[in-house]
Amino acid sequence: MWPDRRLIDLFKTEFPIVLAPMAGIMDADLVIAAAQGGALGSLPCAMISAEKAREQVNVIRQRVSAPVNLNFFCHKPVEADPAREAGWKSRLSSYYRDLGLDPAAPVAAANRAPFDEAMCALVEELKPEVVSFHFGLPEPRLLKRVKAAGCIVMSSATIVREAIWLEENGADVIIAQGAEAGGHRGMFLTDNIAEQPGTFALVPQVADAVKVPVIAAGGIADGRGIAAAFALGAAGVQIGSAYLRCPESKVIAPARAALAQARDDSTVITNVMTGRPARGVANRVMREVGPISPDAPAFPHSATALGPLKTAAEKLGKVDFTNLWAGQAVRLGREMPASELTRALAGAALARLSQMAG
Repeated sequence: MWPDRRLIDLFKTEFPIVLAPMAGIMDADLVIAAAQGGALGSLPCAMISAEKAREQVNVIRQRVSAPVNLNFFCHKPVEADPAREAGWKSRLSSYYRDLGLDPAAPVAAANRAPFDEAMCALVEELKPEVVSFHFGLPEPRLLKRVKAAGCIVMSSATIVREAIWLEENGADVIIAQGAEAGGHRGMFLTDNIAEQPGTFALVPQVADAVKVPVIAAGGIADGRGIAAAFALGAAGVQIGSAYLRCPESKVIAPARAALAQARDDSTVITNVMTGRPARGVANRVMREVGPISPDAPAFPHSATALGPLKTAAEKLGKVDFTNLWAGQAVRLGREMPASELTRALAGAALARLSQMAG
């Protein structure tokens, strides 16, 4: 069976598969379906209020008796820079004109809040089995409260130094996020995306450097990838892109079409969409303004000026300004219910592992 059972025993899940938290395009429905398939479902909480998170967890708890992972960002907030934002809006002004929008109209600020007192109190109230963080760990007093609530703590590392820091600072599980992964880089001790290793290089080095279980993330979307992760020393995998086209995801129709047509070379790392490097399928604004632009305001303020463009273009059925976060294995994604996909992934991985063992 599974060559390393540490995560199955720790999470009490059927399979050592974690559904990646994908903020903005999923909610309780995908968490429930993945959990019904035997994975650890993750609810992204970085873009929702504490009230919304409570409501979502209640829905999950009513529908399935399985462990749940609540995911939070813990970046250091950067104040908005009016001059930089004005320059950014000016850089995007031709798009505003094309869509008949007024660049001077007030815009709602992008919401991506770091883990705070309110969310910590919510964790203490809801007691999720697992809490995961992106961009390091929260301040020690908040982390202490999360652990006192009985939650298993996970966070992402993009280099070995980050993995060692996470273990030393209280993480129970480390997600080794390779350069292939979709979405935001979890980096917090470096900002050099050019140096980020791929999953195949990162996982064995992280597994050698820490004692806690390691989850491989990035470019894993089928049984072969899962089996390879175990061969490299991982105790489990985190998978996101493979689930994007499941019926339970909230990906809008034009974005689904773009993801379905994506190839191995369709994704790029960009800072244009939010101000922080993230991998996604290239869209018009990523190609024309980036993919990396020195003009993009700091995270998450870059997303503010794109908000009205995203809304207007989506009404026309276009994803020119929509985050299409996805990893390099996006082409391996399938259109099938998430519970079935989870079982198919686990079954294919176990068959491959037994071949390797035999």
